[in-house]
Amino acid sequence: MSDSSSGVRVSPAIDRRAFLQGAGGVAAGTLAASKLGLAAAAAEVPMFESKIDFRNPVWNRDTYARLQGNLDLGKEKIGWYNGVVIGVTPGEAARPLVRFDGFSVCRLIAIPDGFRKLLREVVFYRDLRSGQLLEQWTNPWTGEVVPVVNVANDPFNYNITLYYPEPPSFGGKNEAKPPRIPFLLPWRDMGEKLLLTTDIHLFYPNALQPDKWPRESSGPMVQASEMFRYVIDRKAVEDPTRTSVTYNGTWNRITPWLPWMLLGTKPGHCLYVGDMGASDSLDVVPKDILAYCEKNLPKFLSAPTEDYGPSLSSIENFARQQRPAPIK
Repeated sequence: MSDSSSGVRVSPAIDRRAFLQGAGGVAAGTLAASKLGLAAAAAEVPMFESKIDFRNPVWNRDTYARLQGNLDLGKEKIGWYNGVVIGVTPGEAARPLVRFDGFSVCRLIAIPDGFRKLLREVVFYRDLRSGQLLEQWTNPWTGEVVPVVNVANDPFNYNITLYYPEPPSFGGKNEAKPPRIPFLLPWRDMGEKLLLTTDIHLFYPNALQPDKWPRESSGPMVQASEMFRYVIDRKAVEDPTRTSVTYNGTWNRITPWLPWMLLGTKPGHCLYVGDMGASDSLDVVPKDILAYCEKNLPKFLSAPTEDYGPSLSSIENFARQQRPAPIK
C-alpha cells in the first residue's frame, strides 16, 4: 500500500530488531570488512545520498544508516530510551510496574551493498516512585520479592542494505522468510521535520519453554511487537556534511511478562511505553547508569570493534545465563 500524503510505498514493518543478523547470516564480505579492524574502518567516509528521495532505496539506506550510526566509519553513536513498563491483565486496569532506562553504543562498518551496525545495549529497571535502580522487585499480584535481571545484550548486530532483511532469527527460533523487497521506508514529510514509523510484529518459539522454566515462561511461543516513531530535522538529513543524524521519538513494546517477574502463564503481558533518541555523546546517559557500567559493565560503554555473534534478544540471553527458579 502507499502513504497518501507522500506517495511513499509503505514496506513491511522494520526496526532495529528487524535487521538482526541481516539475511540470516553474515556474508563473507561482512567478515572480511570486520577483520580490517577499527583503524581501517575509520579511514573512510563513504559517499552517501543526502538529497531527499523517498522512492530511492539508496537514499533510504544511507539516511537510515545515518540515523542508526555514523557514516564516518569507526565513530560511535549513542541511542537512549526510557519510560515505564505497564502490566496489562484481563479484568483490571493496566498497572505501572517499573520504570526503565537504557542506552546502546554502536559503530558502522562497510559491507557489500551497505553497512553493518555493531552494537551493545543495556536496559536497567527503576523504582516507580524513587527512581532508584532496582536490585529486587515486589510482585504486586503475589507479594513475592524477586531479583531483577537487567538487559545486557552483546552484541546486537544487523545489516542496513538496499533490501529489507529477514526478521530476527533469535538464535534460530524464528524461521520466517519474507520476500526480498527494496528498502523503501514509510516516511512522512512534515515540512521542517520528517517523521518515520517502523513496526515489527513477531510470533516465534520461546527459548524459555514451560517444562524447563515453569515460573519464567509465558508459554511455548513468544508474541512480541515493537513500535518506533522517529522525529527528524529535515535540514540535518539534507546536509551532505552530516555523517550522523540525531532524532527524538517514541518506542513502545508489547512483550510477555519479563521472566524474572516469575508470573509464568498468568494471562496478560507487559507494555513498554517510552521515549527514545540518539546522540553522538554519552552525555545523554544518566549519571547513575554510567557509574554502574563503569564499575560493573565497562565494555558496554563502547561499541564492538569487530563483527561477532550470535545476536540474541534478552529472552534468549536469560535462557543462557540464568537458572530456573525453584517451584513454590
